[in-house]
Amino acid sequence: MNSILEKEKNNQKLNLEKNFISVVVYLRNHEEYIEAFIKGLTDKLGNYFEKYEIIFVNDYSTDQTVRILKETAVDLKGVSISIINLSYYQGLETAIIAGVDMAIGDFVFEFDTSMVDYDFEEIMKVYYHSLKGYDIVSASPEIKGPFSSKLFYDIFRRYSKNNIQLNTERFRIISRRGINRINLLSTVIPYRKAIYFNCGLKAANLKYKPINLEISKKTMQPSSERMELAINSLLFFTKAGSNFAMYMAIAMLCISIFVIGYTILVFLLYKRVVEGWTTIMFFSSVAFTGVFALLTVLIKYVSLILFIQQNKEKYVYESIEKLIDLQVNSPSSSDSLIRSTGSKTSKSA
Repeated sequence: MNSILEKEKNNQKLNLEKNFISVVVYLRNHEEYIEAFIKGLTDKLGNYFEKYEIIFVNDYSTDQTVRILKETAVDLKGVSISIINLSYYQGLETAIIAGVDMAIGDFVFEFDTSMVDYDFEEIMKVYYHSLKGYDIVSASPEIKGPFSSKLFYDIFRRYSKNNIQLNTERFRIISRRGINRINLLSTVIPYRKAIYFNCGLKAANLKYKPINLEISKKTMQPSSERMELAINSLLFFTKAGSNFAMYMAIAMLCISIFVIGYTILVFLLYKRVVEGWTTIMFFSSVAFTGVFALLTVLIKYVSLILFIQQNKEKYVYESIEKLIDLQVNSPSSSDSLIRSTGSKTSKSA
């Protein structure tokens, strides 16, 4: 009987996927969701993959997220788990880059949050779709997002250089070739989704029906951070900024021509021109408005260029903790799960 069970286990192991998978998960005050997320994630991946690792990036959480994560990880088997503790709050984009830089898998999953509004089977759908020749595959809920998000995506799609179709994504998978291509394109990635769809590799987006609409409508990212990211992305990846400058220049030209014509007409028809002061003030105010609008766009462009060219620190982390290491994990060492492997350090481009 034991031999039959052993044979079945061996057959199941032979049927597991041989690709090594890395999973990067963003954490920022997710104490309410982290336990269910890690249990559901490891249960699904353990049934399909022979080897995989999970890298949690703790973006300076101020609640009990990390403590709950460590307590939950104690009972997990057959998975390598690490935590990157960022030195201070650095935002979703920077945190994910920190995790991807540490990942060694043939494919890398990126989870923007541990809040789950999908069936974990969607993870495998995304993986299998990537095996069809797609280097980047993302998953998005079939929901109507907020007006601000819809407006941003519409503007981005209309003015992007290759008519990029972006969506509100929950997670994605990137092949090692895709990660290498992206690293060659830019040392600093201001907006990952746009870079992924601009890298020239084959990409796809899969839709799923959310199982929890309440979570689907939640966002943990501060509105100020999302606004800054939206403005930077529109200026960096689209023609919206240059088109705005051009339209302002044309509008100023038309107003100038109109005011000149009006001034000449008044001068020819009236001997005493008292209204000239009003015309000058109107023209001056409109002109200065246009000039300052143009300067605002130009200054933003310059600041983005300087940020990308001069910013050497991609992210700063305080420590890296290896909760479970498959290479050293054994029955005799299963109680020693936490090892501190770093001190306050910065990652340079």
